[in-house]
Amino acid sequence: MEDLFDRVPIENYKVNDLIEGMVLKQDRNSLYVDIGFGVGIVFGKDFFESRNLIKKLRAGDKVMVKILESETPEGFVEISLKEADKEVIWYEAEKNMRERSSVNAVVTAANKGGLLLEWNGLSGFLPTSHLNSSHYPKVEGGSKEKILEELKKNIGDTFTVTISDINQKEESVIFSEKHIQSEGKKAIIAQYQAGDVVEGKVSGLVDFGIFMKIKEGLEGLVHISELDWSLVENPADFFKIGDTVQAKVVNIENEKISLSIKALKNNPWEEIKDQYQKGDIVSGVVIRFNKYGALVSIKEGVAGLIHVSEFGNEKNMKNKLELGKSYYFQITFFSPAECRLTFSFVEEK
Repeated sequence: MEDLFDRVPIENYKVNDLIEGMVLKQDRNSLYVDIGFGVGIVFGKDFFESRNLIKKLRAGDKVMVKILESETPEGFVEISLKEADKEVIWYEAEKNMRERSSVNAVVTAANKGGLLLEWNGLSGFLPTSHLNSSHYPKVEGGSKEKILEELKKNIGDTFTVTISDINQKEESVIFSEKHIQSEGKKAIIAQYQAGDVVEGKVSGLVDFGIFMKIKEGLEGLVHISELDWSLVENPADFFKIGDTVQAKVVNIENEKISLSIKALKNNPWEEIKDQYQKGDIVSGVVIRFNKYGALVSIKEGVAGLIHVSEFGNEKNMKNKLELGKSYYFQITFFSPAECRLTFSFVEEK
């Protein structure tokens, strides 16, 4: 697995970021995941609490994980399956709330004010005032005790509801039967396929990309890595809510549409594929530092890594290199098809 640490990071992730990875292997106490720029590890309490999911995983399976620590003493990136699952569920809840999409939730308990429901592991409340007529307790005289008896009859049933309000910080979800939309989403998605170019408006900005409203009832995600060929650290620096943008459909899976804006732009790696080769001395600008080294750009949208080991340690590296300044580097690896590039430092040309 050591070769995974030598990969050039396409994006620069940080603690609390979500990232998709590929299962490498597992042992009695740990799960190892290829996260693109290194090896992530699930262990300890998180491994124990995720053991039922981990039992089902096999090498090669794709999983969503959350970065907990940038590096363990053994050189791994500490990740969490459980925390990632929570984040994804809260995102789905927020998305369903915005779109007023219907979800199926199970009634787990009742009180005098309404019903407690569970959806995707989240507990929420369905007020009596938000029940539809078929579920509303019709009790003569409005006796609260009798209303509660009627509400309890629904325990164990599955309700089709919408999410009317959420508060992730307080882990609060409010459901409603008042705004059920017709299930036309599958028919809408069937109108699209990978490769289609669509136009829509930016409907949401998050750390990991932007949400794009393609049409009423249909929204897609442009991941931060698909926004531009150049380094994007904050999507809000490039887009704002309401912007009209064009994107290419790159994947449709489980009624989710993944989009790419950069796919509609010229690929700078393709443009320079014949200009450079391994061993060339080039001038490059230092655009970012990370724990692996420095990210160096030789052309807008084309950047590679010079590993910290070139300098002995991070302090020496930052003494030699300054953000925004140009230096000479030698290309040690160049693969335009993989968008990968690595350098060694040239003291003098």
